[in-house]
Amino acid sequence: MSEVQATPTRGRTRPSGIGESVQRPDAIPKVTGAFAFSSDLRHDRMLWGGTLRSPHPSARISSIDVGPAVAVTGVHAVLTHADVPGRATFGLEHLDQPVLAGDVVRYEGEPVAIVAADHPDTVRRALDAIQVEYEVTEPLVDPSRAETATPIHPDGNVIRRIHLRHGDPSAADREGLVTVEGTYEVGMQDQAFLGPESGLAVPAADGGVDLFIATQWLHVDRDQVADCLGMDPDLVRLTLAGVGGAFGAREDLSLHVHLCMLAMHTGRPVKMVYSRHESFYGHVHRHPARMWYRHHAEPDGTLVRVEARLLLDGGAYASSSGAVIANATCFAAGPYRVPSADIDGVVVRTNNPPCGAMRGFGAVQTCMAHEAQMDRLAAALDMDPIDLRLKNALAPGDRLLTGQVLTGTLPVAEVIRTCAEHPSAAVRSDEPMTRPGGAGRTADAGHVVRGEALAVGFKNLMFSEGFDDSSAARCELRDGVATITCACAEVGQGFVTLVGQITREVLGVDEVVLAPVQTMGIGSAGSTSASRQTWMSGGAVQKACEEVRAAVVARVAVTHDVPVDDLVLVEGRVESLSGSVSVDLAEATAEPLSADVVHRHAPTSPLDHDGQGDAHVSFAVSAHRAIVDVDPDLGLVRVVELTTSQDVGRVLNPVQAVGQLEGGAAQGVGLAVMEEVLVDGGRIRNASFTDYLVPTALDMPPVEIAALIEQPEPGAPFGAKGIGEPPCISSTAAVVGALRHATGLELARVPVRPADIALAGAWAGVDR
Repeated sequence: MSEVQATPTRGRTRPSGIGESVQRPDAIPKVTGAFAFSSDLRHDRMLWGGTLRSPHPSARISSIDVGPAVAVTGVHAVLTHADVPGRATFGLEHLDQPVLAGDVVRYEGEPVAIVAADHPDTVRRALDAIQVEYEVTEPLVDPSRAETATPIHPDGNVIRRIHLRHGDPSAADREGLVTVEGTYEVGMQDQAFLGPESGLAVPAADGGVDLFIATQWLHVDRDQVADCLGMDPDLVRLTLAGVGGAFGAREDLSLHVHLCMLAMHTGRPVKMVYSRHESFYGHVHRHPARMWYRHHAEPDGTLVRVEARLLLDGGAYASSSGAVIANATCFAAGPYRVPSADIDGVVVRTNNPPCGAMRGFGAVQTCMAHEAQMDRLAAALDMDPIDLRLKNALAPGDRLLTGQVLTGTLPVAEVIRTCAEHPSAAVRSDEPMTRPGGAGRTADAGHVVRGEALAVGFKNLMFSEGFDDSSAARCELRDGVATITCACAEVGQGFVTLVGQITREVLGVDEVVLAPVQTMGIGSAGSTSASRQTWMSGGAVQKACEEVRAAVVARVAVTHDVPVDDLVLVEGRVESLSGSVSVDLAEATAEPLSADVVHRHAPTSPLDHDGQGDAHVSFAVSAHRAIVDVDPDLGLVRVVELTTSQDVGRVLNPVQAVGQLEGGAAQGVGLAVMEEVLVDGGRIRNASFTDYLVPTALDMPPVEIAALIEQPEPGAPFGAKGIGEPPCISSTAAVVGALRHATGLELARVPVRPADIALAGAWAGVDR
């Protein structure tokens, strides 16, 4: 094990290889505004598209009259569900979501009709002219009623239930155990990416369509779009356009089919760009959760049994809810040894906005709950919360709640210890702007209380439960220049940088070209999600490069009549160990060499009826220590400092790793104290960045990197683990834990609002 501060560049003779802090090629264009996002797309004779959305969360559609819209000058197409040429529904796990609503609408904002016109203003006039008669029905908005309520969908209201049973069910049925119980709630969080949904569809002469789109999963998008268009997948060609953030919300289709329908109908290129308001309705969100927990432990702190009931609200359609509840259930107890458990997890349909993938994918919700429980248990035991966590920390060889044995690396104790022991730089300041509220006289310094807490997050890496997870890549080496083709969607995670680093490391080349990311000519790279692309697409690129390297060496061996074993590829040359041969790589590849690879990870299996099975490939753990200042009278909060340690396998790009940790921490802070999609009666009440609050630079504290724990993971490229998700899992729990410590309040729901503190009425006994 080594602990790396991950800020300096680590030494190598050749620049830009593995372990180097390499600047992203898109970094400067993005911060200067020169980067071409999907919303910047243009085409000759381009039309504009728009979507008419339901104003009701639940209603029957009596009639749709598009005649007035068709009559608007400049309108080229007005389409409804009757115009869908292929399959009428789509979905990631269940084909339950209509391309356009026909008989019923199941959430506010559901698409009902689409328009193509010569100008955005014309589009708006046409949308206003469409006449839809609705018979409004009572929406199902309370997920606790979903199982017994009238089904809102033919498949029923329960999307998936997992009742996980592990170990001896009678383990807690004896005297002398310490038991704590709590109920927790997590609100709906939006991915809040900077670039709303947008794209451009261009009809092709061969009868197909070319779609330029910001997405996370090109090939699955293509297959779904082709099915809805009733076309051969080869005729639907997707190219990745510039992505302005994703965080899971771009795994599902949004405007994809609509764009293609309009382009095919009009015979003209069509562009769509959602407004910020529309974007809140156009993509899935993080699942709201209600969670009940009971922990049993020995008097010395040894965990005996954990019981939990998890209820997630999936909203109107399934999306990836089945996988989300699986993660929430499997990791419900956190990174701790639990010999006995009973976890009942269910995700249901309601008439609330649809929910699906978001960074952390089910583990964020349960982490907030299980870490609150560990703090509660420590208090009941009169035990230091850090010691309690260390005593029960998972280690390789232990069994998870699913019965799976940990066979890879998982340095839980090291992550906890390094984070807890890292010196704090947080000092009290008399500067008014450093107080909660951030303005001169907002907070009285004498009323400010400080709190501190540590939380630990735990999640799987990559897809699970028997999913055939793979990524394809091609490496071509011509004249010493390597060209890499891979359909991995760059959504901001830095794969464009990593491709070059891997290729230079394996082949020793100076110049690496990344081919356009598209569905043509290459197989799927899978989704840019689940912390999988470093392992899967990075692994595919590594293997393709290794095959090309072997082919180059074999070619030189033949042409120079030397044994292959005598040759090595070093610093852009093929050289013999004896010194008799030295060939420049450009010369050796005047005739190009190439290799195509499909990379897969070790197989997994579905969970059985008791939630048992080897469902996962690998795991990662992170810890955050949060320090907060609180004005209890005003309920104002300032996060003073965040310190983090994380299990990373191996650091491939230190500066990029730090950026991921800082970004994840920011999303965690947002969920802890400000971010929530407010839904009332199925209606979103804050669909704008004016009312949906996201952390700014003024809200974020310094993020101290205590340690990046490097224990190379077997089977991963260069031993590296994905690092994008863990930071947003434990950061929320740490901030809320610190708020509890500062205030003495239970604070069982996130985000914590000022009213939750100021109106709690529990300050008489608090030592300030």
